Amino acid sequence: MIELYAWNTPNGRKISVALEEMNLPYRVRTVDITKGEQFDPAFLAISPNNRIPAIVDPDGPGGSISVFESGAILLYLAEKSGRFLPADPRQRMAVLEWLMWQMGGFGPMPGQVHHFLGVAEKDRAYGLERYLKETHRLYGVLDRRLAAAEFVAGALSIADFAILGWAWRHERHQVDLADYPQVKRWYDTMMARPAVRRGFDVALS
Repeated sequence: MIELYAWNTPNGRKISVALEEMNLPYRVRTVDITKGEQFDPAFLAISPNNRIPAIVDPDGPGGSISVFESGAILLYLAEKSGRFLPADPRQRMAVLEWLMWQMGGFGPMPGQVHHFLGVAEKDRAYGLERYLKETHRLYGVLDRRLAAAEFVAGALSIADFAILGWAWRHERHQVDLADYPQVKRWYDTMMARPAVRRGFDVALS
């Protein structure tokens, strides 16, 4: 049984949703980042960047394996389950493009919005304006893509799970999905999936 080390964050939810969609058995090991548990030596042994999520799979290739970084975990789980990562090279590349788009932009940029909303008002004006603008630009990119495809890479994939983890926090990003109708259509479709709901309902804190 896979052990998922996580907390109730967008990156943690990416993995719980993927595990549920892939029907892989797992147990949760909460890492309370509000108490600094991500710096515990035992956790650092599996996640040297002291960030959640991380997994340990006792039934990995050649024995037990630990994996950190949410994108790497999604790729590992897709290969293990044989699901949500196409074998066809062109289709696979589309998944990888949108997965990397999330990892490089649609996560770090909204994350900065979260940060600047939490600082004193006198200190946040420039940072909040900068990162809100970029966050809205990224929602626009996603909206245009979803106007041409049911899911971000065509068929449902790990790229959708990665992006959903952050779209789940759209209200905290100060984003109204009504302004991005294709994102709203995709988001509602994703959140209506039973496995996705289980992935969000599982206790991570």
